[in-house]
Amino acid sequence: MKTLVITPTYNEAGNIRTAVSKLFEFNHDLDLLIVDDSSPDGTGQIADELAASNPRIHVLHRKVKDGLGGAYLAGFAWAFSKKYEFVVEMDADGSHRAEDLPKLLAIAGNNDLVIGSRYVRGGKTVNWPFYRKWLSRGGNIYARLMLGGKLNDMTAGFRVFRSSFLQRLDLTAINARGYSFQIEMAYRTLRSGGRAAEVPITFVEREIGDSKMSTNIVVEALILMTKFGFERLTKRSKN
Repeated sequence: MKTLVITPTYNEAGNIRTAVSKLFEFNHDLDLLIVDDSSPDGTGQIADELAASNPRIHVLHRKVKDGLGGAYLAGFAWAFSKKYEFVVEMDADGSHRAEDLPKLLAIAGNNDLVIGSRYVRGGKTVNWPFYRKWLSRGGNIYARLMLGGKLNDMTAGFRVFRSSFLQRLDLTAINARGYSFQIEMAYRTLRSGGRAAEVPITFVEREIGDSKMSTNIVVEALILMTKFGFERLTKRSKN
């Protein structure tokens, strides 16, 4: 499988070298695209240094900070142009363990979306405070109630997409730019009849730098889930 890992970065200078090293330690037959939104801490320059030393590493510099969703959409377009069969979404802060990726790729050939899940048997989170666990669990329960489907971890950011499936989706219609991008992509996958599966992973809270999670991100996600939920219920009532 011709596979590309897409890793968005913004101020990850303290993590990017270790994350890249770990990725290739446990995964050999794939490429990496680092999408940097002009990080003021020099992450983009470090990415260029890494790319210069490894032909499997590529860097896409963006001039503005346009959110997680914007970075992934730019990465998808780059992957399509290079004819990759599968694209992987993976954070740069070490929270997505490189040693878990082979488990996702092992079943990617039979699915359009594979999610590295914290909330299936065998999945877990490490070093999260209680309120983060409560917020994440509650958000996913709400997502399932509003959006339907059987996915347990719709907010997860560690996932593999089949490129041909993504190209059939109308990516220009994606509204979310923050972390709710993950919810919207999972919802659109299910609504389009995509085959989706979950694989248990261990999510490890970052050790260096600050989490990008904020109140605005949570509010955006709640609004988006509610909107899609009402659209789904309205459509069902008409049928």
